[in-house]
Amino acid sequence: MKKFAVYRAETGYYCYRYCDTIEALAGTPFAGIPPETLPVVLDGRGGYFRFSERDPGFTKVIESESNDPLTLEEMFFKNMPNFKLGWISPDGDTYSCSYTGHAKCAEKLAKQFFPHARFPERALERAGWIKVIDSWDGTERQHRQYVFALLGHITRRQADVLFDIGVYWNEEVQRLLADSENRW
Repeated sequence: MKKFAVYRAETGYYCYRYCDTIEALAGTPFAGIPPETLPVVLDGRGGYFRFSERDPGFTKVIESESNDPLTLEEMFFKNMPNFKLGWISPDGDTYSCSYTGHAKCAEKLAKQFFPHARFPERALERAGWIKVIDSWDGTERQHRQYVFALLGHITRRQADVLFDIGVYWNEEVQRLLADSENRW
C-alpha cells in the first residue's frame, strides 16, 4: 500500500507520494536517502522534499494501491461558484483547473468520459467541451479569460455558464454565440 500527502489548492486537491520508511523508498530513484531525512514527499518531477505537516495546503496522508488515488472531482472541483479557468461540458458542468492545469484536467476527464481516447484534449473538444484559458501572452498588461471551442459553436448551457463567469461579452464568445444561436 502506497502513501500520499494530499494538499489543497484553490481549484482542487493534489497529492505526492509520501515515504516515511526506507522500505517505502524501495524501487524509487531515492532509495539512498538517509533515514534521518524521512519523511519525504516525492514531487513527481524527479525530486523530493522533506515533509512537514505545516506545509501550506497540507490536508492529510492517505493510503492507496493506485498511483492516481484522487477522483476527478477531488482534483478538479466540479461546478465551483467562483469558476475561472478549466473545462465546460456541453451540459454546462465546469471543472476548475489552474493556469497550467488544462492538460492534466483533460486527462482525468477523458479517463472518465472517453476512456479509449488517445488524445484527451482533442477528445473533449471534439465532443463539444470548451476550454476557458488565461490569454496572457506576455505583452498584455492584464490577464484575461479566453474561451476556446474547437467546433466553433457552444450549447445554451455553456453560454449560460459563460454569462455567469463574466466572459459573455468577450469578442470570441460573441462570435461563438452568433454561430450557435441557430443550433438552439
